[in-house]
Amino acid sequence: MFFYLGFTAGTALCALAPNYHVLLIGRIVTGLFGGVIGSVVMAIVTDLFALHLRGRVMGFVQTAFAASQVLGVPVGLFLSNHWSWHVAFGALVGLSIAAMAAVLLVMRPVTGHLLLKQDSNAFRHLIATVGQPRYTLAFGVTTLLATGGYMLMPFGSAFTVNNLGIDIVHLPTIYLISGLFSIFTGPLVGRASDAFGKYPVFVFGSAVSIIMVLIYTHLGVVTLMTVIIVNVLMFVGIFSRMIPSQALISAIPVPSQRGSFSAISVSLQQLSGGLGSVLAAAIIAQNADGSLRHFDMLGYIVVATSVLSLIAMYFVQRSVANQAGKQVV
Repeated sequence: MFFYLGFTAGTALCALAPNYHVLLIGRIVTGLFGGVIGSVVMAIVTDLFALHLRGRVMGFVQTAFAASQVLGVPVGLFLSNHWSWHVAFGALVGLSIAAMAAVLLVMRPVTGHLLLKQDSNAFRHLIATVGQPRYTLAFGVTTLLATGGYMLMPFGSAFTVNNLGIDIVHLPTIYLISGLFSIFTGPLVGRASDAFGKYPVFVFGSAVSIIMVLIYTHLGVVTLMTVIIVNVLMFVGIFSRMIPSQALISAIPVPSQRGSFSAISVSLQQLSGGLGSVLAAAIIAQNADGSLRHFDMLGYIVVATSVLSLIAMYFVQRSVANQAGKQVV
């Protein structure tokens, strides 16, 4: 609740921002608090659900992110186009207040981990988690997944409009349909992770992602339907990697370090995502007509990170299997 309140305050600052610098400060405050919320959610999921159920739970959590894309992008564009971009942030403040009320009234406290032996010094506890050797590989996989994922995202809209020849007014339609399919496939991927194994589903998702990224980054001028189909299949591949990987990695930390482990993982995702965007910006160039050059190079880098994460995740699932005393996870 403390971090949710900070997130809401940062969003309110964005809504009231009179200039770029205040908006930037508001976004920094929002990120400082909002990033921690994600790690707390993952820690709660791990605390409440056994590993054999965690895939479907992660599927529903990721479906919530897809739903936010389905609702957030079109609604945000609608509010911005008809009134002002300030209104979109204001609407988010209202939703956040409603969500905080729901948490206070409906959600039961998750305090079982407090009964375990804890380090009273937060910084010492954090350093102990970072220095745990068996967590290093999991942190590495998290970094690889985020780096590859965030390289394409910042330039997706510009590439779609300027290289693929899609009118900018159709962008909300692409986001909407891709998000709707993600809402539908998220729970299915989660159930498949629990039924067939998290690593096999991760392999499937990686294969689909590699194929669709190579196709997407090499497209020329195409129809709107082609772009929608490619985006939908690419999102299916991404979700089929994201859900089982999160479920599998969540089994790595001991109960007393789940919170700090999740916090570090989320921080790595944000940091590596930012570095991936910066690297992509250094590679990408723009022609006089607005089209992007070297977008295919980003595709090759994403494929390389996908292959490396596939290999690293194999050893992560081996570690989880050995830890659980089983041959298959």
